[in-house]
Amino acid sequence: MTVLVSVASRHGATAEMGDLVVEELAAAGLDVDRVAPDDVERVTGYDAVVLGSSVYVGRLDAGLRELVRRQAGQLRERPVWLFWSGPVGDPPVPHDVPDDVDAMSARIEPRDMRCFVGALDRGGLDLTERALVALTHAPSGDFRDLDEVREWARAIGAALTGTR
Repeated sequence: MTVLVSVASRHGATAEMGDLVVEELAAAGLDVDRVAPDDVERVTGYDAVVLGSSVYVGRLDAGLRELVRRQAGQLRERPVWLFWSGPVGDPPVPHDVPDDVDAMSARIEPRDMRCFVGALDRGGLDLTERALVALTHAPSGDFRDLDEVREWARAIGAALTGTR
């Protein structure tokens, strides 16, 4: 069984989560391809798909949204899982689901959707991003629970291989 993992990440923290998903699916015995959303031409060669995105200003990354727009029909025909990261802090904020998740979910009908707490390193931000962070008073730091990501990925692997 071949699985596509496609993750949109601006500064790398969400990409690292995608790497963990790839590792766990491969450990479950699945063939896994990791392809950036902008580079996915078709999903027809895959038995299952895991999509991931960072969230900025309450929206999933444009590259992931465009992939879903192009391939929605094909995505709906296979098992899909969706995750995003974006809330930061302890407790994490914002609590809101990104604006476009419901519309995307209606188009691709994922088996599961998961929000993971993210990371924020102000040093890697451009001027516009720093202004947005200042407006929202988002705290800097790595708030990710990578064990939670691994556990979620193991559950996907078990669902695809029929194991517990």
